[in-house]
Amino acid sequence: MPNHRRDFIKNAALLPAALAGSAALTKPSAMSADVPERLTVLFQGDSITDAGRDRDRTEANDYGNMGVGYALLASAMLVGKYPGTDLTYYNRGISGNKVYQLDDRWEADALDLKPDVVSILIGVNDFWHMLNGNYDGTVEVYRNDFRALLQRTRDELPGVRFILCEPFIIRGGKAVESERWATEFPAYPEVAKEIADEFDAAWVPFQQVFDEALEEAPAEHWSHDGVHPSLAGSYRMAEAWMEAFAGLW
Repeated sequence: MPNHRRDFIKNAALLPAALAGSAALTKPSAMSADVPERLTVLFQGDSITDAGRDRDRTEANDYGNMGVGYALLASAMLVGKYPGTDLTYYNRGISGNKVYQLDDRWEADALDLKPDVVSILIGVNDFWHMLNGNYDGTVEVYRNDFRALLQRTRDELPGVRFILCEPFIIRGGKAVESERWATEFPAYPEVAKEIADEFDAAWVPFQQVFDEALEEAPAEHWSHDGVHPSLAGSYRMAEAWMEAFAGLW
């Protein structure tokens, strides 16, 4: 996946308004979660999670490290809706990553942070980079690598809880016009759901979120290319993520 940091950063000018109205992000059920008194949440993934974050800023709870996407909006909801919880949050998404690249950096960017909740959105590059000839992976490689990553995490952190986010496309976007996106890519979210069930993870149905969003506005409202969400798309993602988070407790 190409790095669209400029597109994410360009959206940052709109972010204060989004946060000012962010009470609408969280539905009543998401507000009722009985979360622990202390909690560390880690967001992991590719450029959709990265969202133009400043990777040189590595401290916890650093606004500049959260990017301008769903991870920032969800973190704002967490600290706003659960003031009784001592929340620590990190974003360690990196643009272009596939599952094996998460694994390569997992010690420093996950295990060493000792998260209680690990949220992962990964998979679009595992397909996209294969499609454009830059990667020789398959859906079976994706399945095996993803399962091994979660097992490694659980072995190291037995009490960890997972939130797995569905890899998605926004139909009608210019980057996903190839017929292969329609016929072959769906196997990747199917595998992600299979693994979510296997590891008793909370599931964020992002494909459904955007299929429903397309009934309200065209693809360009939600994304500039069909893969990377706009601020409006990130809003819908954060809303769905909060629903999944509430289901953990």
